[in-house]
Amino acid sequence: MQENEARTTSPADDLKLILEAAREAGEIALSYYRRDPEVWFKEGNSPVSAADLAVDRFLRDKLLAARPDYGWLSEETADQPDRLKAQRTFVVDPIDGTRAFIGGKDIWCVSIAVVENGRTIAGVLDCPARREVFTAAAGQGAFANGSAIAVRPQGGELRIAGAKAMINRLPGELLQGVQIPSHIPSLAYRIAMVARGELDATFVKPYSHDWDLAAADLILSEAGGLLLDAGGQRPYLGGSDPEKGPLAAGSGELLRIMTGTLG
Repeated sequence: MQENEARTTSPADDLKLILEAAREAGEIALSYYRRDPEVWFKEGNSPVSAADLAVDRFLRDKLLAARPDYGWLSEETADQPDRLKAQRTFVVDPIDGTRAFIGGKDIWCVSIAVVENGRTIAGVLDCPARREVFTAAAGQGAFANGSAIAVRPQGGELRIAGAKAMINRLPGELLQGVQIPSHIPSLAYRIAMVARGELDATFVKPYSHDWDLAAADLILSEAGGLLLDAGGQRPYLGGSDPEKGPLAAGSGELLRIMTGTLG
């Protein structure tokens, strides 16, 4: 039965599992939040805290116990090529927005996705310090705290987030009407803001990873938007190389224009 579990478990069933796991993981993270957890620095000066590692251990144990035939890809676990043999893979960022978490800011979240054939079929962003939970299952819409969300209808002043150098590549006539919000430290949360219509779009700098993107990618697509690369293609998730090039998240003609500036 385990051999066939990935084929018989629906996206909704997987969403139920990861939603509960994310809630428990969020509680673990909160037990460290604003309590000066131990912090180390990885290659590239990227921080990792004791909370990241505790959440990672919990999620790996809980999720793989429930779905032992699924692969595992996490920011805080050494990557194992055996995951590529699995039909489905958990793609996890224990705390997306670790710098914000360490600094006592509230924009961080537990990000969990189930990926199959390069696409996310179930995704959760649990943001416990903000009491917000974003969810999506393939073909079933996107939700924030249980209420359906959708991208913002286009027209009027544009709110576009991301690196200013990327925003400045937009055509001059478009750039004149752009409002740039202050820095949003969690990439996953920033994409979810596009899904919820708080932002029109966001650029994503090169060197993001599948664990930053997988849950938010589905939430955005189920809300009527897309995450695209310079070729206008959705990134393939859960493959051998989790690192991605420059991306844009948004919808409609604005997204087409944005992807045209990525090359």
